[in-house]
Amino acid sequence: MAIDYKNAGVDVERGYEAVKLMKKYVKETYDGNVLGDLGSFGGLYALGKGEDADVLVAGTDGVGTKLKYAFVLDKHDTVGIDCVAMCVNDIVCQGAKPLLFLDYIALGKLVPTKVADIVKGVSEGCKQAGCALIGGETAEMPGFYEGDDYDMAGFSVGIAKMNKIITGSSIKEGDRLIGLRSSGVHSNGYSLVRQLFKPEKESLLTYDEELGACPADVLLAPTRIYVKTALSLMDNVNVLGMAHITGGGFIENIPRILPQGLAAKIDRSSYELPKLFKALQRRADISDEKMYNTFNMGIGLVICVRKEDELKALEHLKSLGEDPVRLGEVVKGDGVIL
Repeated sequence: MAIDYKNAGVDVERGYEAVKLMKKYVKETYDGNVLGDLGSFGGLYALGKGEDADVLVAGTDGVGTKLKYAFVLDKHDTVGIDCVAMCVNDIVCQGAKPLLFLDYIALGKLVPTKVADIVKGVSEGCKQAGCALIGGETAEMPGFYEGDDYDMAGFSVGIAKMNKIITGSSIKEGDRLIGLRSSGVHSNGYSLVRQLFKPEKESLLTYDEELGACPADVLLAPTRIYVKTALSLMDNVNVLGMAHITGGGFIENIPRILPQGLAAKIDRSSYELPKLFKALQRRADISDEKMYNTFNMGIGLVICVRKEDELKALEHLKSLGEDPVRLGEVVKGDGVIL
């Protein structure tokens, strides 16, 4: 029987309904400095008026149920990278440089060496993003978290000039989409992944022919942090929009940067689908559309540039050590065309 995200316990429609219901309460707090609306990759708050004004861009997120693999394998020094990545990759999508990061770790039993390992990963993520880890909170909550379980989340703030904020509003038909490769599932879709690769230590540490690796190494690979690459590209090419491919995959995230009446036409032959996603689809027995609506499918960041800037962008990305993908183009329509 096919197993999709909903069968695994995650109903994205309920999530959309929750956002719809909460919007009025969120907007009641807005003042004249809030820019944009819910749905952007980062929240924007202007510190002044005019094109040269500074704008703070903030994001918050967690690691999700990927942590289950860390529990089983007793490996805690990389999930902090995921936590940072989920926040700072969203911030840079708006054209901002992350400045600072704070973490929150809640656990049933505080084991100092474990917490130190977690924060080691957070520190590494901050180094990769070029931001400062300025504080956090560790909450010991016996009776609330079972055994050695814990949860973690993070919060980051970045900055950009008003005239450098990237919203996607100037994207037009014919613009090109470039993909930057992911390091794996990153940190979304694990409620489904855990149904397909059970979080059991022995099987996770056993070589899997289909993956060409031990599942533990593949499934705990930390999320890529694209900040320095994206900022460098922005300094050299006119970047029109960027989409961090997180929960909802291509289908939910790419349209977030597209003006109404435009769609993203994806050339699926433009890159080889990584073994992991082929294995996940075979085990789940679900359609291509559901896969692209759940996972990043090997592409963690999508960048939109003008057609005439595409080659320059590709060359610059290659000079940074990237293996960019000519993923597709913007066409008339709606959503994502696979």
